[in-house]
Amino acid sequence: MVDVSDFHCDYENKWCPGCGNFPILEALKQALANQGLAPEDVLMISGIGQAGKTPHFLRCNFFHGLHGRALPLATGASVANRELPILVSMGDGDCYGEGGNHFLAAIRRNPDMTLLIHDNRVYGLTKGQASPTSDRGFVTKIQPMGVRSDPLNPAALALSQGAGFVARAYCGHKEQLAGLISQAMDYRGLSVIDVMQVCVSFNTVNTYDWYKKRVYDINAEGHPTDDLNPAMELAFAGGDQIATGLFYKKDRPCFSDRVPGLAESPLAARSYDPARVQALLDQA
Repeated sequence: MVDVSDFHCDYENKWCPGCGNFPILEALKQALANQGLAPEDVLMISGIGQAGKTPHFLRCNFFHGLHGRALPLATGASVANRELPILVSMGDGDCYGEGGNHFLAAIRRNPDMTLLIHDNRVYGLTKGQASPTSDRGFVTKIQPMGVRSDPLNPAALALSQGAGFVARAYCGHKEQLAGLISQAMDYRGLSVIDVMQVCVSFNTVNTYDWYKKRVYDINAEGHPTDDLNPAMELAFAGGDQIATGLFYKKDRPCFSDRVPGLAESPLAARSYDPARVQALLDQA
């Protein structure tokens, strides 16, 4: 029996008091415990930013990569060991800004991993610049006249590019988020969960009170998760109501299933033969 405390780390945490990353971390621990996974059987890969620090506070295998580059690292890990549960922790700037093209490539490839985007609509680590998901008009120290660009729509982008598992969550609803993470880990392929996260230091607009007045659970209302059209309608819905839950789920061929050479056994379990590698290089 795996307990939440099995994933607890006593390292000092530098997140601001009240940061939305705390409930995301707790939901993640709960989901991992619900999966019955031991810490040594989990790999988490992250990029740069406050969200990128998440695996520092978990007892598990982890790799802290460069800004925006967590997804290609995770893809390589999934190719090397298709049996390893892999989670990726990124922020909105990390994933949709610096890592935007890698995000699109991951959707196309469909590697088996769970992607958690901590979407607080700012660059929290570097003191609050606007991110790709900041609303037009959002004022920061770097954009004192307000953001001039329209915000990126993560759910609509993922759905439009063919992602097979797309969900939106809110950091203040830990039980719902933990359940979505568990569902995402059970899904074979890329699971995208955009988590609306509160930044108490640099985003005084999208606060806990702001979200509490707007978020609602679509799955509690019987939303059909196998139909793309209503999922896209929810992704594009404006107004004061923000849908959370599983938008869409559809089976797609996983990247490692498309490569015949990976079917035999995980690459990580095979012996290294330098002569065969040299022979391949000589043929190039």
